[in-house]
Amino acid sequence: MSGRRDSNDREPRGRTEPTLGRLDDLDKPASPIDDGLPHIVVDAPRRRTPPPPASPRGPRKRGWLIPVLVLVLIGAVTGLWLQQDRLRNMMPATELNDTLAQANRALDEGRLDGTNGDSARELFEKARDQQPDSDQARDGLRRVGLAEVARADAALTAGNLDQAEAALNVARELLGGGADVERLSQRLSQARNPEARTETLIDQAQQALAAGRLDGDDGAGALYRRVLDADKTNAVAARGLDKVGDALAAQARQAIAANDKEKANAIVDRIAILVPRYGDLPSLRAALAETKKQDGQAVAMLIQQGNEALRAGRFVGDGEDNALSRFQAALAADPDNAEAKAGVGRVAQALIVQANAAIDSEDDDQATRLLDRAAKLAPKSAELAAARARIAGGDRHPAAGGGDANASGGDDAIPEASMAVSPEQKAKVADLVRRAQAAAARGDIMDPPGDSAYDLYRNALAIDGNDPAARAGLQGLPTQVEKQMQQAVANGNVQRAENLYGTLSDLAPGDATQGEARHRLGSAWIDNALQRAAQGDRQGAFQALDRARRYAPDDPRLQSAYERIATGR
Repeated sequence: MSGRRDSNDREPRGRTEPTLGRLDDLDKPASPIDDGLPHIVVDAPRRRTPPPPASPRGPRKRGWLIPVLVLVLIGAVTGLWLQQDRLRNMMPATELNDTLAQANRALDEGRLDGTNGDSARELFEKARDQQPDSDQARDGLRRVGLAEVARADAALTAGNLDQAEAALNVARELLGGGADVERLSQRLSQARNPEARTETLIDQAQQALAAGRLDGDDGAGALYRRVLDADKTNAVAARGLDKVGDALAAQARQAIAANDKEKANAIVDRIAILVPRYGDLPSLRAALAETKKQDGQAVAMLIQQGNEALRAGRFVGDGEDNALSRFQAALAADPDNAEAKAGVGRVAQALIVQANAAIDSEDDDQATRLLDRAAKLAPKSAELAAARARIAGGDRHPAAGGGDANASGGDDAIPEASMAVSPEQKAKVADLVRRAQAAAARGDIMDPPGDSAYDLYRNALAIDGNDPAARAGLQGLPTQVEKQMQQAVANGNVQRAENLYGTLSDLAPGDATQGEARHRLGSAWIDNALQRAAQGDRQGAFQALDRARRYAPDDPRLQSAYERIATGR
């Protein structure tokens, strides 16, 4: 309640005289004084305080500070926006790297597209979403597109049209089209429209026949055959194949007349594949069989005579009554006859044995003449190189299996030859042998020149013809080559296996065990032909079969492989 008196308060009060109070109390703190009067508290009248006069500097400060702050904020935001790529790169990219790794793994495993989130396409797209400017994500999607093109091609070749179309759609989305996509699209369209495809194939076949292209993927025979495989009642293709058969039969008869049995056999095989019901096919086979029988009997007789001459020691000579003449005559009749080639190699080996005996008898001139003759038959024979090294090294120690120890002067010749080699030369020989062993382990048997195992061993023996490690290494090369060839066949590397077989024939001519290796190589080429055909490479498949015929002409799988590849089964 306020201490003011109400003007309407009319309560009577007595008179009170004013007093000054005690002067001693002036120095004391102010305190309520009990003057006997009622205490009245008077509120001071409230005055409205006028606002202080505006400072002339205050508004000026506030006016420039706010715009500056706004400009700084705008500049900072702009800088962050312009540098967002750099800032993003400075941040850890663990999640992006994990996604890219998963995508690459899916691509390697062939999981190209899908809806489960684990395909290569989905994962690369996820990586692109995580970092839109990622070159790795863009390149990954491009590689997925190329893989889909390859998948579409394989599906078309196998006749899986729906699968090919699905793969092409994905490839088109990822690559935006391209020559390969359009080419496969045209093939798919033709496959979807057999009538148009048939007309196209027949037109192409007629043009090939007119141009004389009878064989091969783009030849008249293969094109007519494809039409008949799809429509066995197509009379135009049937008549066209008969014309192809007539032309091929004429070529086969010319080859038979020219005694070119290999060419004649190949042509007759093609006729059997393209026109299996060709009317003259039985007579052509009969003519071939008769020629083969006659030639086979003559070749077999020549080989038998050559083997008899070998056993009698008549290796070479001026007349025809020697092993070399008989084997060479057999090869003239049948150039690929493996037995005749082995016979020539055995003649070379026999000459090398005689040369080693001459070395043991210290008749270096005779040994050199024999080795020169052997070199014409087997220039890369390991035994030949070892024998030449014996002459160069002055070795009079009998080689294994040849010569008489008594005739060579016993063991006295070994230390004499060894003393002629200085310690520096022995160190060089040891280094050459180590390098040769390493080259042989790598498979560098005959190449590269100078650094091959064959050349390194020969260089070592040229310094010290008595070095046992160099001689044993050189003579052991055929065994190493045979093992490497078996491994190449097992790995499916048939081209390397063929190269190694040629090396084996050079190093060890006449080795009886090479017949099995030869047949194994032919069988490997048949396997290779079937693999190429499954991949759509029919031309390469036929080339592989031609090689298989060279090494294994009697393999029962050869003819069936021709038929399977020609008919696309």
